[in-house]
Amino acid sequence: MTVCLLLLSMVALIAAVPAPRALTRAAWPERDPVVALWVWQCLVATVLLSCLTALALGAAAVFGTVRAQLFAPAPPEVTEAYNLSAGPAWAAALTLLLACGAAWTTAMLARQLAEARRRHARSRARLRERAPDLPAGLAAERGPLLVLEDAYPDAWWMPGSPPQLIVTTGALHRLTDHQLDAVLTHERGHARARHDWLLHLSTALATGFPRIPLFTHFCDQTHRLVELAADDTASRRCGHLTTALALIELNQHRGVLSCASSHRLLGERVDRLLEPQPRPSRRHRALATTMAALVPLLPLLITFAPGLTALS
Repeated sequence: MTVCLLLLSMVALIAAVPAPRALTRAAWPERDPVVALWVWQCLVATVLLSCLTALALGAAAVFGTVRAQLFAPAPPEVTEAYNLSAGPAWAAALTLLLACGAAWTTAMLARQLAEARRRHARSRARLRERAPDLPAGLAAERGPLLVLEDAYPDAWWMPGSPPQLIVTTGALHRLTDHQLDAVLTHERGHARARHDWLLHLSTALATGFPRIPLFTHFCDQTHRLVELAADDTASRRCGHLTTALALIELNQHRGVLSCASSHRLLGERVDRLLEPQPRPSRRHRALATTMAALVPLLPLLITFAPGLTALS
């Protein structure tokens, strides 16, 4: 059970306040939100993988049947290296706690996906009632686009099969052609990166474990970083100024430039586009991506270390 304790110690180290808070307060994620999203995902994957491997080893220590199945292909010296045959008395309680955590996580993910499916079904039903024919003036290369007769300026992407880009006539009247391209490119950036799945995961973890700082910060930062990443996608194609003006025109009635606005993120996005910061170099991006990808390997290294040592 020493390996289980090491795994859970690493979970406590990553999920505690200092690690997520340091990443939240760092300045570089705003300059490279895609890499920042990858780092957050790797940290969360490390915690989940550590808990999963600790659960497997704990179940092997408590239940002989699980131990026999888990170590069936391994030689006897590997099983002896883990010292699971005589697990301590608290091993059963720890295993039960980890099993409950795994079941709760699965239930939260299932509930989040079910609620999202119901929302999308209701939205698509309303759209089928409201959708007019596509105006002939819109370019065909803009992809599957649905135009709604509505004076309220808005545009959004609806995931599903097939995914749907939706824009209102109010947005068409307010935006120029280039600004409209920026808005649609922004929404396509969400679609290509499958940000909806990332949002579902972060929301489910934050809802299921609201007292764990890593998950709450992961949820908050994911909702912020996906918008910044989509803004970067639009600005690379249409320009920073055009994207900023499109964002202002589309959200001006919401108080985007007001400091007291509840949509403060909109103001931050506009400021970021009007005063773009240089992106990190390719070397730094590659280094950060590689180092983040190596972090989830730590629980695997800890888990397999006794067995590999016994075989060597």
